[in-house]
Amino acid sequence: MFIQLLALLVFFYLLCRVVLPLPVNGYLKAAAGALLFAFSQQHFLYRYVPGGMVSPELPFPALLLSTGIFAFLLFLFLMTLCRDVAAAARRLSGRLRGRTRAVFSPGRRQAIMACLAAVPAVYGLRGGLAVPGVRRLEARLPALPGALDGLMLVQISDLHVSRLLHGPRVRALVEKVNALKPDLVVLTGDIVDGFPDRRADSVAPLRDLRARYGVFACAGNHEYYANFRAWMRAFQSLGVTMLLNSHSRLSIGGENIVLAGVTDIVAGRYGLPPPDVSAALDGAPPGAFTVLLEHRPVNAAANAAAGVHLQLSGHTHGGQILGLTKLVTAYNDGYLYGWYRIAGMRLYVSSGAGLWGAFPVRLGVPSEIAALTLRGA
Repeated sequence: MFIQLLALLVFFYLLCRVVLPLPVNGYLKAAAGALLFAFSQQHFLYRYVPGGMVSPELPFPALLLSTGIFAFLLFLFLMTLCRDVAAAARRLSGRLRGRTRAVFSPGRRQAIMACLAAVPAVYGLRGGLAVPGVRRLEARLPALPGALDGLMLVQISDLHVSRLLHGPRVRALVEKVNALKPDLVVLTGDIVDGFPDRRADSVAPLRDLRARYGVFACAGNHEYYANFRAWMRAFQSLGVTMLLNSHSRLSIGGENIVLAGVTDIVAGRYGLPPPDVSAALDGAPPGAFTVLLEHRPVNAAANAAAGVHLQLSGHTHGGQILGLTKLVTAYNDGYLYGWYRIAGMRLYVSSGAGLWGAFPVRLGVPSEIAALTLRGA
């Protein structure tokens, strides 16, 4: 809903401030307005193509072009708005001082705005499509048994495999993860966008993920949007152990480690079990070091009270663009990206390894593969 309201604002503002003032005849203005509407309202129009708004099934070049133009229009809107606010302030200042001054002609101002908007659009699109880099981190955990000190756990969150973030990118990511020689690999939800039959080739490289003690995952909200049960079977066939309000007990160096996972809160809309940390930990060895995979970080306080020592989450994409971080933080109970301490539990929120394919722009918030080395106090 937010992005649709934003798109309408972008359309009407640019129509009034950029298209209508153009020094051309009415037919050209009408054509420019129609193009502006089509590209600014693409997320609404995606509802009428296969896959819908969540995962539009368009050819890669078409999807890249449409999302790139939308990003350009968004930055053009922001820069035009800033320009207009600054011009209003100058006019007010000029009246107070008894004079006004025009720096550039209207046509030159429009050209400058277009050039300035293109820079963050291109840079942000490039950052969104890039294969994520490795972020190496240490987790200081007082409850960690000595035998587990140095255990490397690689987290992949919000991969969002789609027609845009497709197979070659997934293959490159898998190669980066395997080069780390991790002890554990965990995927913390939103692995895919779209239906299993349409994403089969793109997710196939996940079969090659290698970790000493296995590959595990929890579900994110996007897994529920396109045949959840079929996706759970598909992930299991790729060698990924799904933890859905359940846990696996691993014995490492003579110590037990409990790796648990819960479902996502959208599950209730589909008549499926909502996240339940008590069910996930039911039957776990008392006192065992416990790691919980939960797509969203919002239940961290309850999970800490349930005895979890380390929680790994995603969902926020780190805000994706620096200017959106405040809004994303507010919608996620104050969590955005990085390390948090809740009572005796540590929480890590990943910025994600991918993006929602309909808006693949990152500015100042790079994607990541989080390589977490566990350390005792």
